[in-house]
Amino acid sequence: MTRHSRAVGFVGLGNIGRAMAMRLVRRPGGVWVHDVAAEPVAELTAAGAGAVSTVTDLADCVDLVCVMVRDDGQVQDVVDQLAAAAPRDLVVAVHSTVAQHTPVTLENAAPRGLRIVDAPVSGGAIGAAAGSLAIMVGGSEHDYQVCAEPLSWMGSEVLHAGPLGAGTRMKLARNLLHFVSFTAATEAQRLAEAAGVDLTELGRVVRHTDSVTGGPGAIMHRDTTSAVPVDDFWFGVFDHVRNLGEKDLASALELAEELRVELPLARQALHDLAAGLGLAASDTAESQA
Repeated sequence: MTRHSRAVGFVGLGNIGRAMAMRLVRRPGGVWVHDVAAEPVAELTAAGAGAVSTVTDLADCVDLVCVMVRDDGQVQDVVDQLAAAAPRDLVVAVHSTVAQHTPVTLENAAPRGLRIVDAPVSGGAIGAAAGSLAIMVGGSEHDYQVCAEPLSWMGSEVLHAGPLGAGTRMKLARNLLHFVSFTAATEAQRLAEAAGVDLTELGRVVRHTDSVTGGPGAIMHRDTTSAVPVDDFWFGVFDHVRNLGEKDLASALELAEELRVELPLARQALHDLAAGLGLAASDTAESQA
């Protein structure tokens, strides 16, 4: 197999991986794919991708291997197979969401010539199909530069999160917000249902307004979580957010008490909102604590 300096390998053609690899078909240099399932490989080759029968074969035909498999164990297996090929100069981008120490563990055990970057993605199958994923890369500046252009075919937000492992840590923080928000959404639904509100219509409103305001990300602009000085631009912004938030949370909790609905996240949010924003709590929050 002839080595192509611009080719990319892709292992793991599941729901998201298949869509990611499909974006690389149109890239100059193309993509070589591997998966244990025949159907997605056939779909990719029909679209113009190359295919290899083993992971080891990728070490002979690409300079970058993207890995989007199920878990840490499967990632380790892929890296072990690539390591067995004694690659001269190969970067492995781990897109799977793995445990925080896994990227460094993989790097420390890798033979010379094989380098690891952690590059988890956010945006799901829809973002993968549209090429609009956020891809958070942890690794050296050199290895990030090796990955940046190919990854830009799959993500519209490709950033260097920091040294090896930083991409995974950023993804874990991002997913914490994602699933805590989902839990809060279920709490809001309980309150709305008890109050006789149409839940599907509430969902429409939430999706609409989040697309306008940016949702939780709207407050994530500072580079520190320390207290906000009163002469800082963000003090006025967050003071407004705090006042509105504490007022509305207190009203929601009052309604919940009347309807006998438990809202533990709302009560915790009322208690923690000000401190989280870097401000002091108001009398409203203190009285509800």
